[in-house]
Amino acid sequence: MIEFFFDCSSPWTYLAFHNIQKLAKEFGESLSWRPVLAGGIFNAVNPGVYASRENPIVPKAQYMLKDLADWARSAGLVIKMPPTVFPVNSVRAMRGCVWLGSDGMVPFATAVFEAYWGEDKDISQDSVLTNICKKVSIDPAEFFRSINEEAVKNQLRLNTDEVIARGGFGSPTVFIDRTDMYFGNDRLPLIREVLECRKTRCHLACNIAP
Repeated sequence: MIEFFFDCSSPWTYLAFHNIQKLAKEFGESLSWRPVLAGGIFNAVNPGVYASRENPIVPKAQYMLKDLADWARSAGLVIKMPPTVFPVNSVRAMRGCVWLGSDGMVPFATAVFEAYWGEDKDISQDSVLTNICKKVSIDPAEFFRSINEEAVKNQLRLNTDEVIARGGFGSPTVFIDRTDMYFGNDRLPLIREVLECRKTRCHLACNIAP
């Protein structure tokens, strides 16, 4: 089981969301999609993110743009950084992911990522979310009605609280078998090693119980 805690407001999450699907398919692993609110995580355990945005280290920020472009090229994705609206309010988009559940969530989340990071669309706006819904054959009226249900709101909060309680501090946070945590797209090679070890039953070499 691979658990993927994510918020569409992060470009690194877009990369990991794209890349981990291929990785899971390659190894025959199931994916549990867990929408969260990155802002809620930052507020609770990682407020330094806000300080770094307000007072960035210029060489580091410049390199980050280059690094992100390199990863996007490698994944075959278009990522425009920074988008016009950044950071963006992704609450309703993430509620939509919760409401759709595992079966319908991936096409919707993919369209949200593409709209925000590839097309520079403000995913907090009704018109943008409406177009995304139409693109993936979701009734917009049902979407806006459903994401305001208390059960949906509560589940997004619960997911966010859960990843914090389990040691997460941002998006994407990935767990293998619930306790083995990885953060960020650039940790996927380490996840690959774990899955390869499991596949070849190298339990001792990987420090994984058989």
